[in-house]
Amino acid sequence: MSLQEIKCPRCGKNTLVTDVESSEVFCSNCGIVVEEKVDDGRPERRFADSPVIKSHTGDKTSLTRHDRGLSTMINPFNKDSTGNPLSTSMKLSMTRLRKWDSRSRVKTSTDRNLQQALLELLKMKEKLSLPDAIAEKASYIYRKALEKKLVRGRSISSLVAASLYAACRESETPRTLREVAATIGIKRKEISATYRLIFKELDLKMPVIDSVSCIAKIASNAELSEKTKRHAIKILKNAEKQNALAGKHPMGVAASALYLACINLEENRTQKDIADAAGITEVTIRNRCKNLKAVVGI
Repeated sequence: MSLQEIKCPRCGKNTLVTDVESSEVFCSNCGIVVEEKVDDGRPERRFADSPVIKSHTGDKTSLTRHDRGLSTMINPFNKDSTGNPLSTSMKLSMTRLRKWDSRSRVKTSTDRNLQQALLELLKMKEKLSLPDAIAEKASYIYRKALEKKLVRGRSISSLVAASLYAACRESETPRTLREVAATIGIKRKEISATYRLIFKELDLKMPVIDSVSCIAKIASNAELSEKTKRHAIKILKNAEKQNALAGKHPMGVAASALYLACINLEENRTQKDIADAAGITEVTIRNRCKNLKAVVGI
């Protein structure tokens, strides 16, 4: 039965209105509240372009939170529902409740470890300019490593960095071990050892890095033109057809192709400029350039 068909028990008119904010049904004529705690019948937020009603659905779940975003949090503002400040005794009570609420979310040492690790992971994600999908994947890898107790005897920072590097490798996002190590401030050798451990223990399947995917990153760091990038990609495609890139470091091959493209298109860049942009040495560029020249015939 709809509200239009129900009459007010006091005045007898069909003027009942539902207030979704207070969850009440009342009469707009005489003001009597007919029903309380009415269920909210508005649609859930299911699509990206739907209006956000956080009070109705809450925030989305995420692996980057130690509790996956399922726990609740007491409002930090000392005000009631009408906006008036709380009394002194109520403020003290709310402070104690907030303290116990925060303690209840982190019960065991595993929860504390996960909370600290995921905070570190989010900081690294921002510094490396990585998307949320990679942070989610890195969180999933870290949780699996924590289940297998791989964190024992190792620092949280090294395991977080190795998980993030593994997520970048799996999604074919060009980030080197040197960049990850510089972001978190630990030695590259330690991250490399931890990465090999989780790769073996978790049985991860990593795709082969495509040198073409490294072109955009190096060209952006060296401020090269789009024309040079396309020419470098063409050089790599020709070399790939002749199986000349097997066993070569993808970053070194991509940097060498960009250097040859700069020479062909007369864009002034030195070997040092390209090497610094790619994070490799000039010797690597010279050696790879010899191989590419012999294969492509430049």
